[in-house]
Order: sequence, then C-alpha cells, then structure tokens
Amino acid sequence: MNANTPTHLLDRARLPADTRDMTLDELKQLADDLRRETVDSVSQTGGHLGAGLGVVELTVALHHVFNTPTDKIIWDVGHQAYPHKILTGRRDKIRTIRMGGGLSGFCKREESEYDAFGAGHSSTSISAGLGMAVARDMAGNDFEVVAVIGDGAMSAGMAYEAMNNAGALGTRLIVILNDNDMSIAPPTGAMSAYLSRLVSSKSYRSLRHIGKMVASKFPEPLQRVAKRTEHHIRTYATGGTLFESLGFYYVGPVDGHNLDQLLPVLKNVRDERDSGPILIHVVTKKGHGYGPAEGSDDKYHGVTKFDVKTGAQMKPQPKAPSYTSIFAHSLIQEAEHDGKIVAIHAAMPDGTGLDKFGSAFPERTFDVGIAEQHAVTFAAGLACEGYKPFCAIYSTFLQRAYDQVVHDVAIQNLPVRFAIDRAGLVGADGCTHAGAFDIAYLTALPNMVVMAAADEAELMHMVATASAHNSGPIAFRYPRGEGTGVALPERGKPLEIGKGRVLREGADIALLSYGTRLGECLKAAEQLAAAGIDCTVADARFAKPLDEALIAKLIQNHGLVITIEEGSSGGFGAAVLNFASNAGLLDKTSCKLRTLTLPDDYQAHDTQAKQLAEAGLDAAAIVKLATELCVKKNRTAAA
Repeated sequence: MNANTPTHLLDRARLPADTRDMTLDELKQLADDLRRETVDSVSQTGGHLGAGLGVVELTVALHHVFNTPTDKIIWDVGHQAYPHKILTGRRDKIRTIRMGGGLSGFCKREESEYDAFGAGHSSTSISAGLGMAVARDMAGNDFEVVAVIGDGAMSAGMAYEAMNNAGALGTRLIVILNDNDMSIAPPTGAMSAYLSRLVSSKSYRSLRHIGKMVASKFPEPLQRVAKRTEHHIRTYATGGTLFESLGFYYVGPVDGHNLDQLLPVLKNVRDERDSGPILIHVVTKKGHGYGPAEGSDDKYHGVTKFDVKTGAQMKPQPKAPSYTSIFAHSLIQEAEHDGKIVAIHAAMPDGTGLDKFGSAFPERTFDVGIAEQHAVTFAAGLACEGYKPFCAIYSTFLQRAYDQVVHDVAIQNLPVRFAIDRAGLVGADGCTHAGAFDIAYLTALPNMVVMAAADEAELMHMVATASAHNSGPIAFRYPRGEGTGVALPERGKPLEIGKGRVLREGADIALLSYGTRLGECLKAAEQLAAAGIDCTVADARFAKPLDEALIAKLIQNHGLVITIEEGSSGGFGAAVLNFASNAGLLDKTSCKLRTLTLPDDYQAHDTQAKQLAEAGLDAAAIVKLATELCVKKNRTAAA
C-alpha cells in the first residue's frame, strides 16, 4: 500500500451524498482510497486500526445505499468507525483523533449528525436501534435504522435481549452482523452469496408469500411440512436458524469485502419496506487490505504511531513495568502456591494481563466473552465451591455487572476477588472508558473490602492480600499505564485489612491519599515545605474499611486535612467526611477537612497528565488548595 497514491474518488466524496451517483467501479476505487487514508492517518496518530480496515467496503456500501444521516447507522462500540468519520465530513480532522480538542476515537452524537448513537462499550447498538425504530413508527416517520454489531459483541446478553424484543415487536430494523472471526471457502462463499442475494430479493419474498398462501389451501399436516421444508432449506444453506428463532429474517453470509455482493443485498433489504427485523450476516477480516494488520490482527487492533511501509509501531520504551503486567506477574506467583486460584476475564486477555496467566495456567483461566455480568456470577459459583476466583475487569466495564456484584457476590458474602484495571482517567479513550465510579459504587456495599494501589509494589501486596482474604468479597484498583519505578519485593505480602500507612510526618497539614495520587502528594509536600508549610503524607490503602484511627490522628494533630483520590465524588473522601462527622471529630478541633476528587463532569479525551491537571488532582492543584486554606487561616488568626 502506497500512502502517497492519489485519492481522487475520496477527494470527490466529501459527504455520503457524493457517493450516490458513483458507479460500481468508482465505489471500489473509493473503498481503496478510504482504506489508504485510514492507514495513513492512524499511522500518524495511533488509535484503532484493524477493525476499521475490516469495514471499509461495508462503510462505503452503507452510505451509498442508505440516505444518511436521515437513515440512521449505529456502529456498535464505534472503534471501527474511523472510515465512517472520514466519509462523513471529518476527513480534515481525522489526524486529530483521540487528541485533546480533536475527534473522539468513538462515535459521538455531539460530534456529527452522522453519529446516530455514541458508545465506547459493546453490544448496545441493537437496543438503541430498536428504540429509534419504535420511535420512528410511533411518530409516523419514514427512515431506516441499521445497527452494525461485531461477532464478539454478539456474545453479550444485551444483544440477545434486544433481538428477542425486536422479534417479538416485529418492528422494521436492519442488523448487520459483522463477523470477522469466520472464513468462507470460495465455493461455499459463492453459493452463500448467491443464496443471500436471492433470499433478500423482493421476488423471492413475494414468491415466499405466494407459497404460504398456496400452502394454506392444503390440509394442516401438509402445511406444516411445506413450511418446515422451506425454512430448513434456507437456514441450513445460510446458517440463520438461531436468528430466525429470535424473529429475524436472516440473510447471509455475505462477503463484506466484495461490493458486487454487498450492494445488491443492501439495496434489496432497503427496498423491501414491509418486513420486520432483518439480520444480514457479513463476513469480514480485521486489517483487510493492509498486509501487516492482516497478518497480525490482534496486534493491530489498537496501535501507536507506525511506519506505513513496514507496519513497525513506534512504541516508547517504558521506564517501569505496567501495572497490568505487575498484576499478572503477582497473580502467577500466588497461583504457584495455591491451586485454588483461578482467573476470569471478559474477552480482554491482553488488556488485563491474563494472557500471561493463561499461558502459565491454561486450565485455570476463563475467557467468558463480552459478558461481564456472567463473569461475576460465574466467579460467585466458583467461590461457592471453595475456589479463589480473581475476576479481572476494567473499572468502566465492571459497571455493567453491578447488580451481579451486589446480588450474587456481596449479599452472599462470597470471596470473589475483583482486580479492577484502568481505574481512574485513561487518556485518549476518553469518558466512556474512564474508571471514575468504582470507589463510590463498591464502598456502598456491605461485606466489601476495597483497596487501591499507590504504586506497583503496593499492587503486589494487594494481590497477596486478596489471595489470603477468604471471608468475603475484596476489590483492588490500579491505573492504566506504567508504574512509578519503585523497587519491587520478591513476592507480595498480605496487608492488615483496614490499615493505612504514613510516609512523611509534618505538623501543619496532612495529605491523605487513596491510590494513585500518592506520588503527587509527596511532590506537593516538597513544594509546600519550601513555602514553609510542614506536611504529613499518608496512604489510606483502604477505602473500606477505613483506618479510623489514622484519620482521627490526622484530624487531631493538623489544622488542615485534604483527601485525594482519582475517582468521583461519593467515594473515599465522602467516606472520610461521613466518619469524621459521625464520630464528632470535627466538633472537637479547629481542623479543616477538604476532599479532592474528579470533577462532576465527563472529561473529554486527552493525555492522562492533562486530564489530571484539568481535574485538579496533580501536585500543583494540591499545593494551590493547601496554600489558599493556610492563607485564610492566617488572616483569620490575625483578625
């Protein structure tokens, strides 16, 4: 692929409407141009690549056939929508993707009228599409709704709930199953393409209707035989039995990289206006058309900047191992000493580090697919039988399983261990992936122990603590990215539950950190010391149970206590305030108590450092607040 090749057709197609008078050959050239532009732009910015390359032809076909944005196209998750963004008037901004002030890496309603629904989590598209379709019908409007969902996203229960509802309602809705984990042998592919074109055609559907009418004149037993025969021939040839049982008319499989096949099927489905829900099974390949990505689609799902000619990614050398790798290493260590330890993830082996655990203990590692609810209750079942399940799920994805955490784990006080990765702000992935709420939603639960690692050594100790804790559920959170570079122990040691630690003693103010902001607190203490303000710095370690003795001591011995956490309000700081108020600690002292949390907002994508500065959680913000409060105290005393 030559990045310097002209993109004449793409230059012409500034908006989808510009594609609708193009010939088939021109559309094929447009797809080539679009693929080339996608590769070139992502090579300069980094981001999601493989999934977008897999849907280039599908993107062109959808915008050519359907009258977008009046017709709605919903991209499930949206990480595959870079070609869609380029084709819908955002080509001039595509090299700002995932950067501060630039385009989002996912679909976003505020960004474009062509983004019908925003999402960063999977399996929402059919539900949203059905809602739009029902609203359309209730309002008497006339437009199409197309939900594009991947085969991985189809493993989530929500997708089946939506399909079951759509089938029962009989509402017109088009679902495109983007299957990039299946191959079609050439003869089978040709036959399936022919059948798909046939069964999606109006003539077939009309003949099918006539056939039903004719069959209705036969005796009841023959009617049943005729109906069953037609159904089984079609679903056996095309593979749609499951979807048919959910009430969808199934078409496919169709080669998603062949516009000769895609266009007639989409046009047939578009023009058949009297149908209920239809599912088109489109087979694609991640990374299609770009050799390096085709040959290693797992490594090209999300990429850093790379060389277009070689595919070599320009990854900076880390200064310290990532928190995720430390978690995996520590869990392997614990599992070597305890045969009851098992690990569970929801289709995220690399992201959670459990690919390494799986290599060491394949029979004790479980990938449940994109099914976080099932993952948690599956872990609860394992715990019932005496095993020690570690359920490793990103903070933002654990939100999807909150009822299971409450109902299936916490109420029954089962010892499930929750390893919460990507806790806090996550940079370029933005608000849909930020782990902002786990402290608040977990500390609300009786029976739950909640920890946060301040550095990678602490993470090792918390893995060991979770392994040793068998009297109920326990959770520990850690951030995205590399560690702080602290010295690591040979193996983690269990911590005393509910006990924090003091790292620096001072007489004037106290900074009480929970989790990753400890390093910034220590920096702030140095800067405050230079200004004549003496600081104590403490690491709470636990948000539940609180180290009440430590909190009481800090309040009694300092004029100001500031809590700092990389989480929403209602979390650690709120728990400290609640304890201090109810214990009457603030009644007996002149100490001021303040909390620093993430803002009451959904922060846009940017670098993690800029997000943290914007949130007021870096050393500069801590120093500013401490200085202002100390000045106010001095002025009051002088008055």
